[in-house]
Amino acid sequence: MVEPVTIARPRATALFAGLLYLLIILLGLSGELALRGPLLVPGDALATAERILAAPGLLRLSVAADTLMALADVALAVLLYLLLRPVNGAVALMAMVFRLVQAALIALSLLFLHGALLALDRAGDAAAETALLATELHAHGYDLGLVFFGINSLLTGWLLLRSGYVPRALGVLLGLAGVVYVSGSGLRFLAPALSEAFAPAYLLPVIAETAFCLWLLIRGLGPRAA
Repeated sequence: MVEPVTIARPRATALFAGLLYLLIILLGLSGELALRGPLLVPGDALATAERILAAPGLLRLSVAADTLMALADVALAVLLYLLLRPVNGAVALMAMVFRLVQAALIALSLLFLHGALLALDRAGDAAAETALLATELHAHGYDLGLVFFGINSLLTGWLLLRSGYVPRALGVLLGLAGVVYVSGSGLRFLAPALSEAFAPAYLLPVIAETAFCLWLLIRGLGPRAA
């Protein structure tokens, strides 16, 4: 039996966790949509190379944004473990580990973006194709990380449902977000032709994570929030 853990300042811990979550959401969306997205033309190596060479700073900024996001995710994983450990220590520990693995995979996949820049800097006949392959490997590495994050979301949703700290709907939403992450990544690897049709489903995780982030910021996480 896991002994309940008392956090000296649970409200401050939850607030810091909420701020980290907000930072992760902002960095993730800006890195993927605003910085990296406009540079990548799926299936067109020359167009992708031209866009990256015209604005290499954008790709480097996206790498910086994702690096900061991964750092914040490591810290958030620990804080959520501390906040949810009183509910079930073993499950909270598993959730933390799965989130840490996700952060590690996303950080490691950033090396492929560096590889794309290195390939284009060295030029050569195959540079554009190599750069495109590197960006695609980065995307697949990101999706592999989301498999682990999906499991984390399922476990966190279960912990929130058991805790009574938040409305049950929030725990359900976070669990469903985990299903979306695992399903979307599974399609990327097993049935890539279906990935584009599945893309709108990712709106649900955005809603779920934003709601959880706001709850941490406004109400905190603990018995007083019941």
